[in-house]
Amino acid sequence: MDISADQPIFVISVAAELADMHPQTLRQYDRLGIVSPSRAPGKSRRYSQRDVNMLREVQRLSHEGVSLEGIKRILELENQVAALQRKVSELTEELGRRRDPLDSRIFAAGATGDVVSLARGQRPRARS
Repeated sequence: MDISADQPIFVISVAAELADMHPQTLRQYDRLGIVSPSRAPGKSRRYSQRDVNMLREVQRLSHEGVSLEGIKRILELENQVAALQRKVSELTEELGRRRDPLDSRIFAAGATGDVVSLARGQRPRARS
């Protein structure tokens, strides 16, 4: 059974232990919007592995002296960068799909001045 890094599976006590933090700290980060886990039907917090990794990153930045507001901004910017990287990948793939049919066609001016499509490696015929 494969578990996605985004699947909310850890209750707050387990996530706190995995991140080496107190559960109250996780509640504070949730209130501040720094790390906001999913909610189970009973409104209890459920943390994913990605959330736990983010909590560890928050802890690392905090130990380096970054304020909570600074940490929140850093995480927002990292999320924006990740979203932009995904978009660049999507656009690059789309460009490749659209370019392939064009790469196989070459256009040239025919003897009468009309635009003609040639196969790759073929040259336009000279006027007779």
